[in-house]
Amino acid sequence: MRCFCSVVRITILSSFNYLLNYSWAGLVLLFGLISCTSPCDDCDNGLKGSEFFPLEIGRFTEYDVSEEEVLLGRPATVRQFQWKEVVAESYTDPAGEKVYRIERFRRTLESQPWTPDSTFTVRLKIDYVVRNENGRDYVKMVFPPAEKRSWNGNIYNNLGEDEYSIKDVNKTVTIGATAFERSVTVIQQNDSTLVNQDKRIETYAAGVGLVYRERINVQFCSSTPSCIGKAQVDFGTRQYVRFKRTGK
Repeated sequence: MRCFCSVVRITILSSFNYLLNYSWAGLVLLFGLISCTSPCDDCDNGLKGSEFFPLEIGRFTEYDVSEEEVLLGRPATVRQFQWKEVVAESYTDPAGEKVYRIERFRRTLESQPWTPDSTFTVRLKIDYVVRNENGRDYVKMVFPPAEKRSWNGNIYNNLGEDEYSIKDVNKTVTIGATAFERSVTVIQQNDSTLVNQDKRIETYAAGVGLVYRERINVQFCSSTPSCIGKAQVDFGTRQYVRFKRTGK
């Protein structure tokens, strides 16, 4: 039996109590996720998936963040700052699911105190993980992670289908001066045309979590023949998030 069949069976069994609390719309969403998740031929790679989302209360991870904003006719605005994400607490929601609340803090310089930035939540399930950002749920990864496995990351929100896929499973990745032996990269989007680029990539390391994020959304100049195809940015943003340290 292919690994995908096992994932479907586990999803149904583990979600039975959850489904009792929801309407038929909830059932449609669950089976939509199952049907939109591709099977995997290398599920037996020793990975569960949960090791890429350590959720111990008090655990923190710090990041260096670089942002660039480009507006037509103006110099690019570049921002450098740091994030600190802390697993603040866990609780049980009305559906009986365990939810972890993550607090994010921000500062510009190492010498400055951390100030509150935002809050999000994570629900770690048997065969996938959901992160709520700005009131919307995103399926960040399906388990077990396997090469070229794909799914609809927007199955639990109203933003329309967005196919995520996995690559570089169990590969060593180096972020700054730190090497991570077991990592997984999720490609949320990687499209580039003559008029725009939409690139969203996240890399996770076992026992650490997110170690690298790249988000690029820019529009290229297409108003005159002389600029077409030269990747001249009219407007848009680029953001790079890199692991700095972790602890508890």
